[in-house]
Amino acid sequence: MANDQDEIFTTRPEITGSFGVVASTHWIATAVGMGILERGGNAFDAGVATAFALQVVEPHLNGPGGDVPIMVYDVRRGKPEVICGQGPAPGAATIARFRDMGLDLVPGSGLLAACVPGAFDAYMLLLRDYGTMSVEDVLAPGIGYARNGYPLVQRICDTISTVEKLFREHWRSSAAIYLPHGAVPKTGTIFRNEKLADTYSRILAEAKAVGGDREAQIERARQVWSQGFIAEAIDDFCKNNAVMDATGVARHGLLTGSDMANWRATIEAPISYNYGDYTVCKPGPWTQGLVLLQQLALLKGFDLDKLDPCGPEFIHLQVECTKLAFADRDVFYGDPNFSDVPVEKLLSEAYNAERRKLITERASMELLPGTIPGYGKAVGMREGGLRESVSAIGTGEPTVGRLRAERGDTVHLDIIDKHGNMISMTPSGGWLQSSPIIPSLGFCLGTRAQMFWLDEEHPASLQPGKRPRSTLSPTLALRGGEPYLAWGTPGGDQQDQWATQFLLRHIHAGHNLQQAIDAPAWHTEHFPASFWPRLARPGVLVLEGRVSDAAIKDLRARGHIVEVGEDWSEGRLTAASRSNGWLRAAANPRGMQAYAAGR
Repeated sequence: MANDQDEIFTTRPEITGSFGVVASTHWIATAVGMGILERGGNAFDAGVATAFALQVVEPHLNGPGGDVPIMVYDVRRGKPEVICGQGPAPGAATIARFRDMGLDLVPGSGLLAACVPGAFDAYMLLLRDYGTMSVEDVLAPGIGYARNGYPLVQRICDTISTVEKLFREHWRSSAAIYLPHGAVPKTGTIFRNEKLADTYSRILAEAKAVGGDREAQIERARQVWSQGFIAEAIDDFCKNNAVMDATGVARHGLLTGSDMANWRATIEAPISYNYGDYTVCKPGPWTQGLVLLQQLALLKGFDLDKLDPCGPEFIHLQVECTKLAFADRDVFYGDPNFSDVPVEKLLSEAYNAERRKLITERASMELLPGTIPGYGKAVGMREGGLRESVSAIGTGEPTVGRLRAERGDTVHLDIIDKHGNMISMTPSGGWLQSSPIIPSLGFCLGTRAQMFWLDEEHPASLQPGKRPRSTLSPTLALRGGEPYLAWGTPGGDQQDQWATQFLLRHIHAGHNLQQAIDAPAWHTEHFPASFWPRLARPGVLVLEGRVSDAAIKDLRARGHIVEVGEDWSEGRLTAASRSNGWLRAAANPRGMQAYAAGR
């Protein structure tokens, strides 16, 4: 349904220019990225600097102990690629070991859920192979904000308030940093993490000590991280500290210095799907990104051009396709280095034609994965009520659009430079509420291992050295074979729901980037959540309050269990595009943090 774009409300303009555009989930990080472009850096240099700044200014959403998938299009290479910054499970992390502890799920917080922190090495690989600048160039802004301070947004203060008791009673090293002067800091307070500044300053000093060669300094920084004082501190902390986790039990960690030393970030090919004139590219099935492609493969069978992108028929079709795609996610996806994932079959015309027959005018209340002989393993559903019943120390990316404070979320950035280089990345993990601060480093470890199932037959089962099936999911798209669009969002299981809605609005309704972000959004919680305690809410559909009363009534009549949230409560999308030499960018107004910039 084509729309007159002038008639569609937006909160801010779509940024347009030819020099460069940066969009991220925090205005400071966006400014840092734009500053790198102004100094002559390319999109990849800007991406690394922006990511390090996000670790500092959004510590409740990501941190140095976290992980990241990165999608790049380097005009010199002429193809989209993926950098895997998802570290694997420790060598000691076996299903038998967890069962011996009486666990049937990996806890959502504490030290047991820590994988190898992958973000730093991925950023250094990105800088070395795609960037042009030095370690100092990309680290300096983040170090500056960590040492000199930045204003706390309300969500950081709300998060600290939620875990204040935990910090005081159990995670005292976190209290030492995040409860300055013994109290929860107030919104707008200039906050510093000087210990983190010291950590990155030491990495930089050791890197520069090898001399003036850029690549040698980058390699030295990687070595310092994986084999030097960082790895030593992590090894010591996990070995010598029993930490309270989501189950209410204090346990030691399994991550060691050897695990750190034996892993490096890698470059791999994306998976992709052709949707009309668009080729949509995602990281492999060690992420959930394939669900976006599966949604498109199902939706291809419907004439969406004729539908109101905020109307009940459009919402119903997208949600029912989401349910089918996510049901497949929880049966078939896993690290392809360990399990054969039938990607080609899942995206095939024949498979999706059969799956499409399951979609009726009624909302499905069942979890309906497909059947592919020889592949996959179904999981049981743990049905749950309100998320408010989940303990604040069971941290995971949010399963609500309201972005509840006690859950860790994620950050995102999209950048395109004047040459046409393009990057999209979704850093996450190592949230301040995931595990205690390692005192000598000023940051904590992540909890991505909670993605694993403790079932030997499942493709996403826990195994030493295996990547968890992450929710992190940046996206690139080609149009007419040319690199065109980069976009993504925080939000755990919602990432590839909101990212799909954005693309559909852009393609079928003719929305520009900002219009597609600002439009009313929704998500379903029909399937098991990726985060502890992995509850499902069959049939539940959460809509923004701006969806019309008539649409809500229609959806309820179809059988959806509709919950209506606040007017601006779903998603934190950012996006950037390039067409005919012109660059465009947009960022989400929800939460009052994300910004796009460019010229």
